Amino acid sequence: MSQQFQHDVLVIGSGAAGLSLALTLPSHLRIAVLSKGDLANGSTFWAQGGVAAVLDDTDTVQSHVEDTLNAGGGLCNEDAVRFTVEHSREAIQWLIDQGVPFTRDEHAGSDDGGFEFHLTREGGHSHRRIIHAADATGAAIFKTLLAQARQRPNIELLEQRVAVDLITEKRLGLAGERCLGAYVLNRASGEVDTYGARFTILASGGAAKVYLYTSNPDGACGDGIAMAWRSGCRVANLEFNQFHPTCLYHPQAKSFLITEALRGKVRTSNCPMANVSCSALTHGPNWRHGTSCSRHRPRDEAPGHRLRLPGHQPQARRLHQDPFPDGLRALPGLQY
Repeated sequence: MSQQFQHDVLVIGSGAAGLSLALTLPSHLRIAVLSKGDLANGSTFWAQGGVAAVLDDTDTVQSHVEDTLNAGGGLCNEDAVRFTVEHSREAIQWLIDQGVPFTRDEHAGSDDGGFEFHLTREGGHSHRRIIHAADATGAAIFKTLLAQARQRPNIELLEQRVAVDLITEKRLGLAGERCLGAYVLNRASGEVDTYGARFTILASGGAAKVYLYTSNPDGACGDGIAMAWRSGCRVANLEFNQFHPTCLYHPQAKSFLITEALRGKVRTSNCPMANVSCSALTHGPNWRHGTSCSRHRPRDEAPGHRLRLPGHQPQARRLHQDPFPDGLRALPGLQY
């Protein structure tokens, strides 16, 4: 039988966005966080490379803003870019305060601005400003935030709950357009329950699974965007999906992201995948057999980087591919 529930805040999505929001709301609020599968099924857990921020004294906010605007090809909203960059350090500090185990730099010194954590550099950046937890940054962030959320008695974490549609005053025949909650499928019972809330948050991720090749989990199907649109929200810029030029190609495996940190380390800037247009993602047959994308790496660079990318090795070896060969097979794919 269908059930009705009432909370102060309903958060649809259990990734970094949803958990961060739940953890920063006042503790007197009753909060429900929904996940359409297991809590770790979202994209956050699988993100690898790291987070860009202005973190040492040799870098500046203005430099980061300029790098972002240049990489954006004139399409960025400068106010949004500047706001994000200006608040990047405090956001990273909040994650550190929560206990995220970012990789520390044992050789930090004045040349690195004295910052205690290891920073790396990725495409488009003029400084080393990527803070990371080995090559499993998303997993480290997710596990830490989840552990913090489980300690909060006001946060209820609900798995196997699929949001079907938002409940609005207009949809109920009432005057006004406020959102009142959501109809939610309980996958265990097969019933659609009603979750009422004073505030409803969509933190449900993107829509990468509409593309042929993606490293995203199956849940990234754009249902949150669709629910918002059906309820009268404006949607825009749907074409701006981030793609990654190097997803591991293997016929017996789902696409596995080869982190940009690895691609940069092995000097694949001349790789044909690095300059592929987004249109290639909708024309998969052109890339069916993949492209070799790591053959520019000097042999003496492999051992040190092997230690920093432990997450890549089990997956590659399970598929009988050395993660540092003369040429991995790669495809462009939608990223997290």
